[in-house]
Amino acid sequence: MELGNEILKVLNKTYEPLTMVETRFKRYDLVFKTDEAGRPILLFMGQKDENGKIKGERFARRLKEGSSGEILKDHWDNKGKASY
Repeated sequence: MELGNEILKVLNKTYEPLTMVETRFKRYDLVFKTDEAGRPILLFMGQKDENGKIKGERFARRLKEGSSGEILKDHWDNKGKASY
């Protein structure tokens, strides 16, 4: 499973630093962790069960910054099935 352009628009926004953010996107429940700059870096995407845990896929973001802080590489890796 790959992330589509619409969901990447949600994930490219800046949020409160060092927090877990829960939201809903179309038919998916999302939970993502942000880094110290407020960028999502870890994503759990799937369906919430009756206990509030998300069963689905886990994604990790790879960010590589240059010496002056510009982003050189930015992509999401699918880490497989997960529950959070």
